[in-house]
Parts: sequence; structure tokens; C-alpha cells
Amino acid sequence: MNASVSKSTGRSAAPRAVKLRLANVSKTFQNGTQTVEALAPLELEVKEGEYVVFFGPSGCGKSTLLNLIAGFEAPSAGEITLEGRPITRPGRDRLMMFQEHALFPWLSVIKNVMYGLKNEPQFRFRPRKQREAARSWLKMVHLEEFESALIHELSGGMKQRVALARALAPDPKVLLIDEPFPALDALVRGKLYGDLQDILTRTGKTIISVTHDSREAACLGDRVVVFTPRPGRIKKEIHVDLARPRDINDPKVAEYAGRIMAELEGQPDEKRAG
Repeated sequence: MNASVSKSTGRSAAPRAVKLRLANVSKTFQNGTQTVEALAPLELEVKEGEYVVFFGPSGCGKSTLLNLIAGFEAPSAGEITLEGRPITRPGRDRLMMFQEHALFPWLSVIKNVMYGLKNEPQFRFRPRKQREAARSWLKMVHLEEFESALIHELSGGMKQRVALARALAPDPKVLLIDEPFPALDALVRGKLYGDLQDILTRTGKTIISVTHDSREAACLGDRVVVFTPRPGRIKKEIHVDLARPRDINDPKVAEYAGRIMAELEGQPDEKRAG
């Protein structure tokens, strides 16, 4: 790769193409006779290889927006396009890592990761190649020694690592992450943040995640999109100009977390963590 690398971020300094575009997208739900406006019309672009974090109060439409991008639901108005093509339904080019790991308990670790490869053209009817690919992803999330283990034998953090490997194995164009970390203890979360940054750096994967944790947003995101309370509107986009890998306990990460929380609360920037 010949592109120059930014000293501040460690990422390619060359201009990156727009991967995902949301144009005048809104979402309204009908609950009996009641109409609930979840998302006000919004515009957003996500670039190739960018890590974008949706941050805001509960009920502001962050997860709803992630579901629209995944194709699980359709916007009430506007259009979402991936590489210029409209998103109209779920697809393997957009895979989700859910709050619950959703792993198959009757399959081993490696077979859970292989499951997503069975219908991929380059892996179909080629179990040996599926296993090799699954092993490479397990190695990336530091679980290669547990490939034969069953899911109930793993800790919560290890289960989420398997879920991450399974979501990445089919090589989606965009990885979507819907708050899978809150139930984990701080030490395990910190290790997973390191894994995600390593994957981002090594693969150039485009990632969009949702969180309520301002430190997590500052630690992981290239850009943090702060939403207003419902109906969700984009209040501010904060670019995190810190080199990777970032430590969740770094004072500079805490400073950005304070800026993110201050924006959410409508206060001047102040150096305090969320």
C-alpha cells in the first residue's frame, strides 16, 4: 500500500471514498393510534475504513438507525446507499454484532465462526478452506487455543470475541456493532477495545457502533456522532484525532470523552470523563 500514513491517527492520509450515505433519512413508528417519531430527517456519510460511533441518550434512535443500515427495517423517508446502491433488505455486505452474542450452543467455537462461511461462493462445499479462514479470525481475536471448546465453557468476554470473529469471517463491507460490551467488566472491555482497534488497523474495515459510554466512543471512534433526545437528530460530529492503539484510561481519551458528554448535555467543553 503506497498511501502515506497520518501521524495523528496511524491511518492512511489519502482521501477515502464514501462507503455509506444516508440522505434525508427519518423513521416513524405507528403504535396503534399513536405515531412515534424515532428519527428526524438526517444526513450522514461514512467513509471507507472509518470507525463511526453513534452516541446519545436512551431512546434517541441510535439502534433504530443501525437497524435501518442493516436493512432490518425500512426508513419512513429518505434513502440509505452502500457504495451507491440502495439498501432495501438485509445483506451479507452488512453484518451485525448484537448486544447478545447469539452463538449456537451446540456448535464448537470454530464451527460457530465457520457457520457464516458456508454460503459464501469462495467457501461453499470447501470445509477445509472454511476452517482455515475461521482459524485466522480466531487467531486475530486471541482464541485460537479454544477452537474446540463449546460456548458454555467460555467466559462472557470470550463469547463476544467469538461473535466478533463470526461477524467478520464473511468479510462484510460494513460491520455494525450494537452495544455488546456493557455487561462485561472493565478489564475485559478494555481488551476487546484493543482487539477492535487492531482489526480496524489491519483490515481497514468500515465499522459503525452504538454506545452510551463516552469513554468507549472516544477510545474507538474516528468520529463520534452525538444525537439529541427523541426524535433523534445529529447534534454534533466530533472527530477524535488520537493515534491508535488507544488506551481507555489515557487522559487524552478522557478529555475527548468529556467533550462528548458536554456536547450531549449542552454544556461548554470540560475535561471530565463520561
